[in-house]
Amino acid sequence: MDALPGPVRVYAAGPGVTAPELLPYNFPITGIEKCKKKIDGEVTLSVIVDATGRPRNLLFLHPLGTDLDRFALQIAAADRFNPGTSDGAPVAVGQSLEISLQACAEETGESTGKKLYSLRMRSLLAQKLGSLPQTPEMAVLTTDDSWKIPKTATPPIYRVGGSVSAPVPLTSPEARYTPEAKKAKINGKCLVSLIVDRHGLPQNIQIAKSLDPGLDQNAMDAIARYRFKPAMRNGEPVPVMVNVEVNFRLY
Repeated sequence: MDALPGPVRVYAAGPGVTAPELLPYNFPITGIEKCKKKIDGEVTLSVIVDATGRPRNLLFLHPLGTDLDRFALQIAAADRFNPGTSDGAPVAVGQSLEISLQACAEETGESTGKKLYSLRMRSLLAQKLGSLPQTPEMAVLTTDDSWKIPKTATPPIYRVGGSVSAPVPLTSPEARYTPEAKKAKINGKCLVSLIVDRHGLPQNIQIAKSLDPGLDQNAMDAIARYRFKPAMRNGEPVPVMVNVEVNFRLY
């Protein structure tokens, strides 16, 4: 889960620098005839392919705000590459990675009254590398499995300030009113605490200041679909604890 030691130079593909090449990889496929709930979409990530051909620093460029975002991270983390080169020597190269997904959501159980699903591919993957809008000159490379929620160890959680920049929302869907709250004409704010992980995904979402039970739940459901440009610390994406105010106003 730790970053690799020290910052490294990151190259952009161009004169004197070859782009990495994605190696073939087949994800397990679920037969279309067996799929009852289809979920399709396209997620674009930024990735630094290191000098050994492994993906590092997987971040969102164009997320969907659905479970396909996490699935895209899982797929990208499993990718392997022929590394890019500078004057013939392998180097770290920044790229965009567009992943077109046709997935099947399979029901696995229930938790707190909600159905749980796992995603599997129902067709061959389509992935495409491209140039980044802006390639960092230097970066601390993080391991490629940090999209997973840790089970046995907890990475350091930072606070915004000093050398730690604030995460920036890329998508922030609006929380919905419940019919009961509309009828009661409830207005106000609830405060939600969460961890924005090093990929920009919300984790550990909790109510810090309640407004109404139904509205609190809708606020947490909305924030679960938020996606961020993660906090950075000296060139390394890091998880941070933040609070988000969710406003409910009837007009």
